[in-house]
Amino acid sequence: MSKVELPRDGMIAVVKRDCPTCVLVAPVLEQLATDTSVHLILYSQDDPSFPEGVPDVVDDTDLDVSWTLGIETVPTLVRRVDGEESARLEGWSRTEWEAFTGVDGLGPDLPDWRPGCGSLSVDPARADELAVRHQGGSLRSRRVDLAVLEDDHEAMFERGWTDGLPVVPPTPARVLRMLGGTTRDPQEVVAVVPPDLVECTVEKVAVNAVMAGCRPEYLPIVLAAVEAACTDEFNMHGLLCTTWFSGPAVIVNGPAAARVGMNSGLNALGQGNRANATIGRALQLVVRNVGGGRPGEIDRATLGNPGKYTFCFAEDETGSPWESLAVERGFAPDQSTVTLFAAEGVRGVVDQASREPESLARSFAACLRTVAHPKLAIAFDAMLVVSPEHARVFRDAGWSKARLREELDALLLLDGDEIVQGTGGIAEGMPAGFAGIPLPKFRPGGLLITHAGGTAGLFSAIVGGWASGAMGSEIVTHPIGI
Repeated sequence: MSKVELPRDGMIAVVKRDCPTCVLVAPVLEQLATDTSVHLILYSQDDPSFPEGVPDVVDDTDLDVSWTLGIETVPTLVRRVDGEESARLEGWSRTEWEAFTGVDGLGPDLPDWRPGCGSLSVDPARADELAVRHQGGSLRSRRVDLAVLEDDHEAMFERGWTDGLPVVPPTPARVLRMLGGTTRDPQEVVAVVPPDLVECTVEKVAVNAVMAGCRPEYLPIVLAAVEAACTDEFNMHGLLCTTWFSGPAVIVNGPAAARVGMNSGLNALGQGNRANATIGRALQLVVRNVGGGRPGEIDRATLGNPGKYTFCFAEDETGSPWESLAVERGFAPDQSTVTLFAAEGVRGVVDQASREPESLARSFAACLRTVAHPKLAIAFDAMLVVSPEHARVFRDAGWSKARLREELDALLLLDGDEIVQGTGGIAEGMPAGFAGIPLPKFRPGGLLITHAGGTAGLFSAIVGGWASGAMGSEIVTHPIGI
């Protein structure tokens, strides 16, 4: 990590010759440099002989001083007192420069004001190099050097770091950019990741977020998803070990979803949106690469499902007739959250004829009854994703989400005589002791109702869950930080 010594007291000016405003104010800088009351030290980013009339210009062509000071525009004046910055001024404004320096009559022949130019230290061609030089030493993740003739993508696949699809090489520059998406300390432990129960830092999450293809602004959502997944309640270890289809689904609510451009509309459960695709994938890569949860090893799914690559979407709160999933689960409307659900694949619900809420609720209930098996009750959770066209039926009738849930609960109260083992010529079913006892299809709180999808198409979706509650996985909602 590069160490830069800055003046303890005095005034600093940072300029470059390749800046018309810097060239314009060169006479002013010459005047200030010779004024003993100012104590000016001048740094030049591209030519240590500029300005020519200033003696002892400091060479900052390596840009270390500019980077350390966080210079974004040249010219910039910085005042330092007792080793700390006390004031800063960018660009040229005669009145502001005179007030800043305490010197009157600066540049009387110059225009009153001119904007500055971009600093070389924020030039995309130099910024990564500078970040690695100054911050790269703070990264603690193990470095792996590849041979010159190794292909990066093939090498990562051969080392078992991928989910079978190519990943983005997590170079120090990319990881540092990713860490810029959060204010959290890179070495803060986010969670202990199963199945190997390895402590996972913010930096480790950032590494896998890079590999997944995330943008830095997605990182707080990924961090929240990792925290939620690694709770005892969600039981990620059990979810990995089960032979069932399921993996974690991430539902995002609140301002964060729109801020990062998540898809809650057309094709919300499908491909094509970078945030949806990479946030869910980053969670899966953390579980794989940090926790050791690899298919064929601890991951024992008989068939699995494509959602185990990534399953992440935002709820359409703006178009919904109901309170959001997060609000229903106790969070404020302006709080961004992730909800994790142990999900199998998506199955469609077709009802293009129902125009009354009672009829559509019966369609939903008939399809929901098939989750896991029509003759199994209580053991499996589910999520109902209601599309805008179906939601309109309930909106027009004035049905709240609570009203729909009440109707579904009544419709999904199963007759024990019909679902015990052997009835209907089907050996599967509830134990014989439940004969004559009405049983709810889902435990209390085991049916999520969300709103998402395109505005055309009288289709909704059911996402079946895994074993519910203490015998499997609880649904977990977790706030998104910064």
